[in-house]
Amino acid sequence: MRYLLLTYYTKPDGKIDESMAVSKNLKTRDLQMANVILDFRDLKVVKCSMGGVAVERNFNRIVEYYYQHYENVISRLFAENGYEIEMVKSDDRAAENNPS
Repeated sequence: MRYLLLTYYTKPDGKIDESMAVSKNLKTRDLQMANVILDFRDLKVVKCSMGGVAVERNFNRIVEYYYQHYENVISRLFAENGYEIEMVKSDDRAAENNPS
């Protein structure tokens, strides 16, 4: 698999639901419907918009955010595309920046 696709839907009660999928190829429908598309072979953001507003296209920052929720899927996507990763948790990063 190469792509991580996230799509957000607004329910009739006003709540927002999230749908996550992985794909080998992008379809026209994916480009039209998905809010976030991450390419794990080229390590780039194909699309990132929330509620019609374009969001900063920083691949590392976006992956870091979604890694909290989809750790296994993202780790597998990196591995399948030939990358080894080491994610540092926010608590660990804070400790590195503020040694006692």
